[in-house]
Formats: sequence, structure tokens, C-alpha cells
Amino acid sequence: MGARPEGVAVVTDADFAREVLGAGLPVLVEFTAEWCGPCRQLAPVLSTVAREEGERLKVVAVDVDASPETAIAYGVLSTPTLVVFRGGEPVRSMVGARPKRKLLGELADVL
Repeated sequence: MGARPEGVAVVTDADFAREVLGAGLPVLVEFTAEWCGPCRQLAPVLSTVAREEGERLKVVAVDVDASPETAIAYGVLSTPTLVVFRGGEPVRSMVGARPKRKLLGELADVL
């Protein structure tokens, strides 16, 4: 996988359960792909959110090509798909790139 946004950890099928489902904080998972243009547009937004909301939210990325089992398990059909996990359960799903203000608005009630 290419350069990930700063502050955004890469998670794989092998460590998804530990890093996401077992996390003490809510986790924003970006299901992404190397070839995905909108994912590249979203990268600086996710970096900023990871930096500014790091006390309240963990931000990670799963490459759907490198970790297809996780993408299939959560019904990811397009990239970028953002899924918020809290207490090991998906609580919110969003598809497509979005500006920071819109993303933070959509996350407000799950943080």
C-alpha cells in the first residue's frame, strides 16, 4: 500500500480484530485502495481528523485489495467506505470522499 495519511494506521485482515474491534476508543475505518482517486482526496481530511480528534477517535485504513476478507465481512462494495466501530460493533457507515466539516458532523453523535 502506498503512502497513508499521517496519523492513520494501516490495518490488515490479520490485525483488524485487535486494532479495531478491541480498541478502547471509537475507530474510524477507511476501506481504501491504491487505485482509488476519491481515497486520495480524502487522505488529508483523515490526517487532520486523526491529528485533531486523536484523544477521542482512532483512525485506521484497510486496503481492500490487500485485506479482502475484512472488506467482504463488512459488505464494502466501493471505496472509500468509512465505517465507525464502537465497542467492537459498526455503528455508522458512509461512502465517498467528503470535506472535513461534513465528516465531523457525521461523526458527532458517535464520538
